[in-house]
Amino acid sequence: MAGLAAAASAATVASFQFQPSLSGSRFTPVAAPAASFRTQACGLRCWIAAKLTLRKALKRHGWQLQRNLDARRNDKLPDHLEAALLTENRTHQNMHHAYDSGGEMASASSDLLAGSTVSENSMQQGPNPSEIHSPVLNEESAMSNGHYNGEPSLCIAVIGATGELARNKVFPALFALYYSGFLPRNVGIFGYSRKKVTDEDLRAIIEANLTCRVDHHENCDEKLNEFLKRTYYIDAGHDNKDGMSRLNSRMTQIEGTRAANRIFYLAVPQEALLDVALPLADSAQTKQGWNRIIIEKPFGFTGLSSQRVTQSLLSRFEEKQIYRIDHLLGKDLIENLTVLRFSNLVFEPLWSRTYIRNVQVIFSEETATEIQGRYFGNYGIIRDIVHSHILQTIALFAMEPPVSLDGEDIRDEKVKVLRSIRKVDLEDVVLGQLKDTSGKVDRYTKSMTPTYFAAAIYIDNARWDGVPFLIKTGMGLMKNRAEIRIQFRHVPGNIYRERFGHDIDLDTNELVLRDQPEEAILLKVNNKVPGLGLQLDASELNLLYRDKYDTEVPDSYEHLLLDVLDGDSHLFMRSDELAAAWNVLTPVIHEIDQNRVAPELYEAGDKGPINAYYLAAKHGVRWDDDW
Repeated sequence: MAGLAAAASAATVASFQFQPSLSGSRFTPVAAPAASFRTQACGLRCWIAAKLTLRKALKRHGWQLQRNLDARRNDKLPDHLEAALLTENRTHQNMHHAYDSGGEMASASSDLLAGSTVSENSMQQGPNPSEIHSPVLNEESAMSNGHYNGEPSLCIAVIGATGELARNKVFPALFALYYSGFLPRNVGIFGYSRKKVTDEDLRAIIEANLTCRVDHHENCDEKLNEFLKRTYYIDAGHDNKDGMSRLNSRMTQIEGTRAANRIFYLAVPQEALLDVALPLADSAQTKQGWNRIIIEKPFGFTGLSSQRVTQSLLSRFEEKQIYRIDHLLGKDLIENLTVLRFSNLVFEPLWSRTYIRNVQVIFSEETATEIQGRYFGNYGIIRDIVHSHILQTIALFAMEPPVSLDGEDIRDEKVKVLRSIRKVDLEDVVLGQLKDTSGKVDRYTKSMTPTYFAAAIYIDNARWDGVPFLIKTGMGLMKNRAEIRIQFRHVPGNIYRERFGHDIDLDTNELVLRDQPEEAILLKVNNKVPGLGLQLDASELNLLYRDKYDTEVPDSYEHLLLDVLDGDSHLFMRSDELAAAWNVLTPVIHEIDQNRVAPELYEAGDKGPINAYYLAAKHGVRWDDDW
């Protein structure tokens, strides 16, 4: 125990004392505000994690620290840190040789499935012209010199690189991380698709969407050019096995003989997932470092189809390599769930059925640009939003305290919550569908795929028994809104009941965690109205992020991609979580289909189906009226 205490003390000191030595690192953000990027993005969680474990930090970024030590050999480190670093160096060297190998859009990468016709010449073996004339070889020789000795290289491949998701979200997020210093200098960014384009074509495609942060524009053009020079394109052709072999060869040129890590972002439709993932497993993984693959939601069409995909993936990859991404879970709202609860004594004792009357999870979007392609004809809002985002939010909110902030410990607790959710009664579900305003009524009336979903969910465990979790999510509604509302029970025998101008039950304490329309934490409390007499009113104590924090909020893709790079898996669904979520929704989806339940139509820009208000009243819940 004494040894553990000493190690914990060393970790605590190191997490603070060692920080200044990073100031000269090439991985330091080019502008001062970026240095606090990670801390601002996830708040107290990062501080706690740094304090608890130096080992985890060194395992992730020990090679960066070692490079700083090499550059500053005359600096004397504290004995405890030097010993810890030497130990971690040995561990990290072994780690390099360990083989860790092992969409959200129906349109994001449709070119991968139905790309332009490839001529016979393009199907021949060997590199294409863009590979022959690429600056890869010259840059590789530059990266093989002493400047990069001891550093593992990182290659990131975006599969479906010319799709909408890759262009608008993935590449901009990668550039933001590169600009802010969270990607190594010798990173290689690879686009993979079936379109016949060159390296320069891909760079031109993505450049229009790459921007620097408002709060630090220094060296923007320089960093942009550096990033684009490290971006290359691989033509997949008609055979993904051959295409993945070419991708592997191109990555190997960048990596040389050094230790190498690879991330593969599969921005492809679910129908093409296995066609890409299995050849990737066989032909594109590195054996000199770790491999991680990122998979976009929705995760299957039914529980059975999802299980088959999972089994196929686990036959080629280890569970720890698979990151199922839902960009909505990268919001600060989600990260604040655990921070607010587990780091504030004022809230943790209240987090149970004893004090909480109901919980509302609300997510709405006013735009409906994707409905035609995804919701009416394919997955619908239940499979796309409820299965991942809503249920994951509930799991993070309701879970028991994990033994640590390690991703596996958190996921262990989340899956317990999902397995405890009671079977959802069809009578506790409200479906809605956005009215068609294009005049093509036949196309819409033939489909009953919902664009709106509201339901009452109960968790059958000791902490939450009897507490209704009301969820409400829809597309084409009156405003963009993402928030969690916790309504507390009223004060028993409240002696001030008569001092309110209306029913005191409507004025119970309420905690609101809001991401949209503006980030805020709100606490509703009862207080005395100033003046003579004793009249009570409900007021809000508010923390508006725009007033408190003078910084630009990173995009959720940046947050999640950085988590993948760090190996932090707590916001990504594990296979057993995936199955547990399907077990919650499969019975109600089956009943909806079997009974051909018709969704209630609602107008664009409206509040949604009126039946949602009857559902809330049935369970003693008052929806917030600001919809």
